[in-house]
Amino acid sequence: MSILVSKQSRVIIQGFTGQHATFHAEDAIKAGTNVVGGVTPGKGGTTHLGLPVFDTVAEAVRHTGADVSGIFVPPAFAADAVMEATDAGIRVIVVIADGVPVQDMVREQRYKLGREAIVIGPNTPGIITPGECKVGIMPSHIYKPGRIGVVSRSGTLNYEAVEQMAALGLGQSTSVGIGGDPINGTDFVAVLKEFAQDPDTDAIVMIGEIGGPQEVAAARWAKENMQKPVIGFVAGVSAPSGRRMGHAGAIIAGESDTANAKMNAMEELGLYVARNPAHIGQTVMRALEENGLKR
Repeated sequence: MSILVSKQSRVIIQGFTGQHATFHAEDAIKAGTNVVGGVTPGKGGTTHLGLPVFDTVAEAVRHTGADVSGIFVPPAFAADAVMEATDAGIRVIVVIADGVPVQDMVREQRYKLGREAIVIGPNTPGIITPGECKVGIMPSHIYKPGRIGVVSRSGTLNYEAVEQMAALGLGQSTSVGIGGDPINGTDFVAVLKEFAQDPDTDAIVMIGEIGGPQEVAAARWAKENMQKPVIGFVAGVSAPSGRRMGHAGAIIAGESDTANAKMNAMEELGLYVARNPAHIGQTVMRALEENGLKR
């Protein structure tokens, strides 16, 4: 089992014939992803990587039955691409672009109200179910099938946590990068809900950052609704107040936005907290052992 994407997913790539999309589509195919085609307006009727290219997402869905889309278009066009995919009935939409205008994301969030589409990103490395489906830019070779779910605002810390778990013989059920922008298509709580319902996920690693309340909100939801252990880490312990650190959403606006304040709250709410990024893997092992879960 997995969440959101699996070997049954039928994936299309928007911006398919571009350089970056081509590179990551090739890697996704090698990783076992069922890529069924792509969309590049004006190139419909051609082929790319041996797969059909369509002018619109609606046409791609009609001909391929696609239900997942990876969006590799410039930031200025990302929200329109999401709305096009939503209109076409795509179920999971992954937005890679960094620098999507906040106003565009507000418009997109309002547009999809009442629809079933799940938007991951923007500013995300994507989502991967190891050995089955990858939609994004993460290095697929570091992920191994297993029973630990991962959800992270940071791409690089996602990779670090996965590498540490691999050294301990632990794999992942699914890994989700929700993105580091102020407005995400999907937040921590939404992903935790998916993992809570997955019988093949034993524990969840949640990696947050300074800025915003969503880590603590997710910890509170987990305390009230989850039986599975959640391992938390928040990046940015040394970040100064008022200065954006890397991601557009990583900025301390008040005392509750600091890394230490978030980790203190997460501990109080019952999460296993790694205070040092080098200790994430060890903390996962401790959580599994204390809960009687097999490696």
